[in-house]
Amino acid sequence: MGISDTLVLSLLYATLAGAAIPLGAFIANIENLRPNWLQREFRHSVIAFGGGVLVSAISFVLVPEGVKEVSAGWAIFAFLLGGLCFYIVDRIIEQHQGPYSQLIAMLTDFIPEALAMGAMLATGNNASILLVLLIASQNLPEGFNAYREIMDSGHHKSRTVMIWFCLMVLFGPLAAYVGGEYLSDKTFALGGIMLFSAGGILYLVFQDIAPQAYLKKRWLPPLGAVLGYSLGLMGHLFL
Repeated sequence: MGISDTLVLSLLYATLAGAAIPLGAFIANIENLRPNWLQREFRHSVIAFGGGVLVSAISFVLVPEGVKEVSAGWAIFAFLLGGLCFYIVDRIIEQHQGPYSQLIAMLTDFIPEALAMGAMLATGNNASILLVLLIASQNLPEGFNAYREIMDSGHHKSRTVMIWFCLMVLFGPLAAYVGGEYLSDKTFALGGIMLFSAGGILYLVFQDIAPQAYLKKRWLPPLGAVLGYSLGLMGHLFL
């Protein structure tokens, strides 16, 4: 496969993975679901599923592939730096108290993962296919949650938010293009990005996702987390 074919495939994969964002918002916008059930068990289960997928992305792609490219010291530094930067972003969001925490969290893990996917696909790394599946699987529940958070604020119309989410799909192929064209031969930088993203995602899971997924005397959300992680495990074993 030539480089141009690889680039086209990378852009296609990134677009499909990004399309899960407005798809998640569309599912959240369905009015015939029972409101109480949607707001409670189903919504918490979706959050937990997304957390499980994020943890599987860390376990099976970002950390294993990242540590291949950098030394142990740099790997730990990049991982901790990712967690610290996500903490700073989280604090900024908290201070402004806007209904965009889920949205920003979604983009801060989607963009670096798309960068890594583009670079890995350009080098023929088979783990890139697994990363595509995991990005799409996490964008779906994150799009769902981000849409519900914004709409619950009552400040925006549904149509406007859906347009935003559709435009966000473009971040995927743009990041994949940059990764494939400029990072595929820079293994140190690529490894650092993957580990940075892994550290940030781990912070996000325990700071934001896991607490939101909890429901007293409810067992579906933790089962959703197991299902999300199992999805990553199946991809890891079969791909």
